[in-house]
Amino acid sequence: MATAKKAAAKKTAAKTSSATQAPATKTKAQAAAPTPKRPPNAAFMKPLTPSPALAAIVGSEPLPRTEIIKQLWVYIKAHQLQDAKNKRNINADAKLQPLFGKKQVTMFELAGLVGKHTS
Repeated sequence: MATAKKAAAKKTAAKTSSATQAPATKTKAQAAAPTPKRPPNAAFMKPLTPSPALAAIVGSEPLPRTEIIKQLWVYIKAHQLQDAKNKRNINADAKLQPLFGKKQVTMFELAGLVGKHTS
């Protein structure tokens, strides 16, 4: 059984110093002002009315989805409801039990649960 010979490794060309290379120049398009900030998504800013279960935590006033999530996290942190071993899990207390529908949820389920309890 014959084995093929390996090809000799190619030598790399010596690198030239950056001092010998001409510096790159910016074109007029690149030198123009930076692109403007994009406008916020209106769907996130639309006030939503919370259900009675959610209103017990965040209040009954219509709030944007982002503010509802912030208020939930304030409540969760204030009552130390994050799981001690896995901080991604949230343990439900008496107020959160009707909202979650189970004893423990992950932080990734939180936005979906808020969607079910707003109109």
